[in-house]
Amino acid sequence: MKKISLKISGMHCEGCSSRLTKILNNLDGVSDAKVSLENKKADLEYDEEQISIENIKEAISDAGFEAVEE
Repeated sequence: MKKISLKISGMHCEGCSSRLTKILNNLDGVSDAKVSLENKKADLEYDEEQISIENIKEAISDAGFEAVEE
């Protein structure tokens, strides 16, 4: 398992961070995701053999947010 933190832009409320947390936790290969509105970041633990960071960023983008590696 690999851990990564991503800076997230485009979140405006707790609903945004809750929705993004749910989306990330439902991705195959992501074992744990926590999104913080206050810190504007997502902390993830994922299996590199099942999902790539590019796929994770794409899912974030599809949800209407932008992600940048810290």
